Amino acid sequence: MWFRTIHALQSTLAAHPGVYRNDAPVLVRPRSRSTRVALITGASSGIGLELSRIFALNRHNLVLVARDRNRLLALAAELESRYGITVTPISKDLAAPGACEQILADLRQRSISVDMLVNNAGFATSGPFAETDVANCIELLQVNVVALTHLTRLLVPGMIARGFGKILNVASIAAFYPGPLTACYNASKAFVVSLSGAMANELRDTGVTVTALCPGPTETGFAQRAGLTHAKAFSKNVMDAGSVARAGYDAMMSGKLICAPGIRNKLRMLPLPLVPARVLAHFSRKYHEMAGQQV
Repeated sequence: MWFRTIHALQSTLAAHPGVYRNDAPVLVRPRSRSTRVALITGASSGIGLELSRIFALNRHNLVLVARDRNRLLALAAELESRYGITVTPISKDLAAPGACEQILADLRQRSISVDMLVNNAGFATSGPFAETDVANCIELLQVNVVALTHLTRLLVPGMIARGFGKILNVASIAAFYPGPLTACYNASKAFVVSLSGAMANELRDTGVTVTALCPGPTETGFAQRAGLTHAKAFSKNVMDAGSVARAGYDAMMSGKLICAPGIRNKLRMLPLPLVPARVLAHFSRKYHEMAGQQV
């Protein structure tokens, strides 16, 4: 019966797209200038860009990390001019060895303490695992798993010592089921969700909270880089990055552990604990096949 209920609710959402796609103005209200500092990785595009703007709107000082130096500098200038905050751009490729230590050294040199960490940087690859380019797979794990873990481990002790900290790890709804044709990506996001849950338990009563943001398909450059532009997953019912970012920001600030933004994504997650893994893998494969094509 649950699948009939979900189908009926999804039909209602399709008939009323405004319920799912939130194009309304950001509801958070600017406050007086904050002394808190938020570090956001993957800040120059997609969800990271929208999160940067929301943090800036709320007058938090920022440290923005991304590969594209020119876009990063332009964003920093825009946010400083518009919101009167301090923005420190750090151009780093998190796939490069030593990137996290270099970020920490830069922060120490500038005497910057990070109060809020957003691990947003990440990407996917697609195709059968046995045919996956090994270098691309290792790079994915380096960015999605190793750098996220390393940067968090470097910064969380300072948060504990100060008695305040908020961590937002951008995972995915894909963390909750096997991912044929996106095997490494789903596995990497499963790690992020598991790590977030363990850390949240360990850090209770320290003043530090951990949130895992688990969006579904979102309008960013993600699908293009992953080679999934024409996949069924991105053919319809795709959320906009601004709505995902707003949900993630609110969840982070409230200390919520898991945030699946959008009613449709919440409905997608309802039956997952009840379905065998091989059945989930079957439908996940269909979800990531090219529209009108068997892979």
